[in-house]
Amino acid sequence: MSIAGGRERLVVIGGDAAGMSAASQARRLRGPGELEIVAFERGHFTSFSACGIPYWVGGQVPERDRLIARTADEHRARDIDLRMRTEVTEIDVAGQRVRARDIGSGAEYWTPYDKLVIATGARPVRPDLPGVDAPGVHGVQTLDDGQALLDTLAGTPGRRAVVVGAGYIGVEMAEALIRRGFEVTVVNRGREPMSTLDPDMGQLVHRAMEGLGITMVGDAEVTEVLTGQDGRVRAVATRDAEFPADVVILGIGVRPETALARAAGLPLGAHGGLLTDLAMRVRGQENVWAGGDCVEVLNLVSGQQQYVPLGTHANKHGQVIGTNAGGGYATFPGVVGTAVSKVCDLEIARTGLREKDARRVGLRFETVTIESTSRAGYYPGAAPMTVKMLAETRTGRLLGVQIVGREGAGKRVDIAAVALTARMTVEEMTALDLGYAPPFSPVWDPVLVAARKAASKVRSG
Repeated sequence: MSIAGGRERLVVIGGDAAGMSAASQARRLRGPGELEIVAFERGHFTSFSACGIPYWVGGQVPERDRLIARTADEHRARDIDLRMRTEVTEIDVAGQRVRARDIGSGAEYWTPYDKLVIATGARPVRPDLPGVDAPGVHGVQTLDDGQALLDTLAGTPGRRAVVVGAGYIGVEMAEALIRRGFEVTVVNRGREPMSTLDPDMGQLVHRAMEGLGITMVGDAEVTEVLTGQDGRVRAVATRDAEFPADVVILGIGVRPETALARAAGLPLGAHGGLLTDLAMRVRGQENVWAGGDCVEVLNLVSGQQQYVPLGTHANKHGQVIGTNAGGGYATFPGVVGTAVSKVCDLEIARTGLREKDARRVGLRFETVTIESTSRAGYYPGAAPMTVKMLAETRTGRLLGVQIVGREGAGKRVDIAAVALTARMTVEEMTALDLGYAPPFSPVWDPVLVAARKAASKVRSG
């Protein structure tokens, strides 16, 4: 079927990484005479880096527009009908159409499609607590959120900040606020920060954050945001204590934004994300694709579906979707769960499975932890780093790696990510021909030292 004068119409819901990557890739493969592309975005910006917001807030990125990869007008110049400040409110799968509402005027209308891309992203977790909507309480999901926070920071005479949550967002925002001269307290439900790490590695992050002047409060659940007589935030309360605050950042994480998909009867997984096949086509649908933070993906190590909302995956999803929607062929095989972050000069990285992940899927494993340095020990600037490695019992297959250290530590996780993707054993890893010079690494790279120790442990076990 074709809708518009012999042309097919591709409709895209969501104007950020996955959606506009899909639209752009489809346009590269098929010109305007063959394929009409209509995209809806409810926000003020398109194709922006949400991952860069903490660094804009912290001052490393001097201006907002540097986070915008491509403006709405640039997309339109490529014959993509991008409709900003327009929210899709309903998907009619049987009728192959979507209902959209212009946020400014309130006008609603239906748009038919031949092919549909759902790239609705994620929504921040905002707990249902007294006072959580008070002035001075901020999430950091969009560029509008970042600007609102900067306005609050500039207009707040006090210098006390509380960050709720110690995942990637919380840790990065703690750094941003430290850089802006605030006294920072991080209140975390878990005992240690960075729940994507095992607790022993999270403890290293905990100690380092406190060494940077950040007050870490673990095993604490926020029960209320307290306000003053002016209605603004004045403190964050837990069951046991109050923490004074002139500004509060919610860094609790995100969930897939799939209300539209759920209402349309499309399949969702255990984590609430859309389920797709290898071509990123929504399961059970011939002409509907989905990608980015609203989908679940296959973890290649565990063999289980996982929710991993990262911009790297979203852009890859978009390329795959755009290729398929544009008449080509591409697949997205899955992920190994790689992520890297930092707080001031502390680098934090992980890939593969944590101990509890491996236990959950029934894997038996060995663990090793080694201490090394980022460069040859005698070379100026050599900094300590800790590497933890998991290997499967008997087979020696690499299952996961976690790294905490200073400059030069974090990106070493990419070695392990490649090894996981290739299903290498720790024995095989010991023979990897990695680059060496004293300014970059010891003779034995720390990841290979861990692999040697893990291989020995597997053999002896």
